[in-house]
Amino acid sequence: MTTFTTKDGTQIYYIDWGTGQPIVFSHGWPLSADAFEDQMFFLTSRGYRCIAADRRGHGRSSQPWQGNDLDTYADDLAELTAKLDLKNAIHVGHSTGGGEVARYIGRHGTGRVAKAVLIGAIPPLMLKTSANPVGTPIEVFDQLRAGVQADRSAFWKDLSLPFYGYNRPGAKISEGVRETFWLQSMMAGFPASYFCIKAFSETDLTKDLARFDKPTLVLHGDDDQIVPIAASALLSSKLIKGATLKIYQGAPHGMCTTLKDRVNAELLAFIK
Repeated sequence: MTTFTTKDGTQIYYIDWGTGQPIVFSHGWPLSADAFEDQMFFLTSRGYRCIAADRRGHGRSSQPWQGNDLDTYADDLAELTAKLDLKNAIHVGHSTGGGEVARYIGRHGTGRVAKAVLIGAIPPLMLKTSANPVGTPIEVFDQLRAGVQADRSAFWKDLSLPFYGYNRPGAKISEGVRETFWLQSMMAGFPASYFCIKAFSETDLTKDLARFDKPTLVLHGDDDQIVPIAASALLSSKLIKGATLKIYQGAPHGMCTTLKDRVNAELLAFIK
């Protein structure tokens, strides 16, 4: 297993495939680096170096009680890029991973960054507030926390349906995809499963987006039931200077899996 140890003693597992310009992937809650395996295999096969870490508390990384917040996630990402001495890197973040990329740029700048891609990503702020009326009410996130506490295994199985749009009429359901989602989710530790909900829902990333000064692609499905587009991509694409927004009609949150060929081609075209 390829791992490194962070400054607070957390062991982080990462995948590192291929050679060439580095592409760094930041996955969503409650998954692991394996959530990007379709993109990584595709791009590594085309001459790129693809790197993805299991976020602390997730996948094969250690499960610390502390640090389940976007500041620490971003600092872990910075430690990984420094350890591997990555330069001219393309950062791709899905969901919470998009928030991680934003906070990484906000805290550490773009000295090592060439481009950024946010897919179904949480910025600028998911939570409904007086200043963010299009956000999601806190009660929805309280329900997620209650589900994690009540029966985590059943909760993940249920969550896979809206995650991939499998609860929509006429949806072609892959039980294999649902089982993979459940398996990755069950590898996340209980603290990360619970505390990351606050991290992804209540962290305001507006100021971080203002620090983006590299070409940025924003991809989002207009039927994303996990990170609704109105409070995310429609706003973040305006806050990031010069960002390109592409909306996938009818696409769910898990579009990197359900529409992997289209996403792969989109990434390759943007990277080139």
